[in-house]
Amino acid sequence: MPAVKNARIRYRIIDKAIRNQYNPFPSKEKMRQLCEENLYGTEHGEHISDSTIEKDLFALRMEHDAPIKYSKKEGGYYYENPDFSLENVPLNDEDVEAIKFAANIFDQFKGVEVFQKVEFAIEKILDRVNISSNIQDRAVDQFVQFETTPKTIGGEHLQPLLNAIKEKVKVSFEYKSFKASDEIDWKERLVHPYLLKEYRNRWYLIGFCEEKEKVITYGLDRMRSLTIEGDYFIPLDSFDADDYFKYAIGITTFDNQKPQKIEITANKILMKYLESQPLHSSQKLIKETKDGAVYSFELHPTPEFDMAILSYGSQVSVVNPKSYRKHIAQITTEMYRQYE
Repeated sequence: MPAVKNARIRYRIIDKAIRNQYNPFPSKEKMRQLCEENLYGTEHGEHISDSTIEKDLFALRMEHDAPIKYSKKEGGYYYENPDFSLENVPLNDEDVEAIKFAANIFDQFKGVEVFQKVEFAIEKILDRVNISSNIQDRAVDQFVQFETTPKTIGGEHLQPLLNAIKEKVKVSFEYKSFKASDEIDWKERLVHPYLLKEYRNRWYLIGFCEEKEKVITYGLDRMRSLTIEGDYFIPLDSFDADDYFKYAIGITTFDNQKPQKIEITANKILMKYLESQPLHSSQKLIKETKDGAVYSFELHPTPEFDMAILSYGSQVSVVNPKSYRKHIAQITTEMYRQYE
């Protein structure tokens, strides 16, 4: 977080401490502790110096006309004018617009239980800076259009699953794959939860399934009757979240398979797009051609990668390996037949 933004937050923490009727006359040490706890939390061990608090008090007096006085009798600070509050000093336009922008993005996650505490905090901030409680503010909408997303199905499972992951306790639930259709196709699963992952507005749980004895990805939208079992588990030493999806696009992975080196050609239009937004972290420019460029990737050719390649239509062509080129050709041939 930029130093200027940190300072503004500290000012408001100090202001709140001075105005606290239940614990008046905060000392310099108390204000320093409050700033550390609110900015960094107690677990990170970040420190703010006494000199920083002294500079903050000076800035509050000089820049915001805060009537701060020190009481030798009480051993702490107070406002000579008890009605003064930094909350009456508005944020600048840049701060307000930044909050509007962030709040509009956050609005996509409204109703998801795990974000509800944050939602309440955002609404409090908006009210404090005198922005409409409806965060779809017309002034913002006039210049910025946000992508709208449907309500997240299965979002009610996020909070209990997150707690289970943190506590390393087993969970059970009924699960039905996309291929299943009948009510009897719901299957009971006992899982060691490892990771929650979002992909294209859907949430997934990655965990070790005791029945199948391997790590599996489960869609939260196809899960019901979630129960926290309470039995502890020991995570597999071999599982690492970053490594698990290192060679994947999306949520599909190929266990114990080496990644493939895939080469594609892209025309000049797609080339500009890929340069500004790489398709995968392994993307490398091999060479430029008169028609565009050749790129290489080191990954697993997952269905999500297929969809990415196919979405570019004639702007892209798979060069190597020949087996994957043939695979994409078969898909495009079947697509063509459907339109004959």
